[in-house]
Amino acid sequence: MELLLGLGSLLGFWLLGEGISHGLALPIPGSVIGLLLLFAILCLLGRVPASIAVASEGLLKYLALLFVPAGVGVMVYGDQLLAAWLPTSVAVVVATLLTLAVSAGVMSAAMRIKGRRR
Repeated sequence: MELLLGLGSLLGFWLLGEGISHGLALPIPGSVIGLLLLFAILCLLGRVPASIAVASEGLLKYLALLFVPAGVGVMVYGDQLLAAWLPTSVAVVVATLLTLAVSAGVMSAAMRIKGRRR
């Protein structure tokens, strides 16, 4: 029962985000809005409800399957990627460095906030 409640909660946040995105004509994907709403609720609660934890752990077991479409895309469009290898490589390197910098900044801020609470 917890699994169904957790999956329902996750789907509910996703649908709420989609509704907000489409209703307000925002350029942000509904899934991102739903994820931010879920994050805000979890921060307010200060814990992860058992039902959401059970559903999340079940979904994380199959996270690797999300890379299958990307791998197929590389194989199908390999010739186009090879023709545009320089811009593709630059985009991948810049995106990776930007992701690392943002992640480091968020981690640093979280550690400072956690240090203040102690």
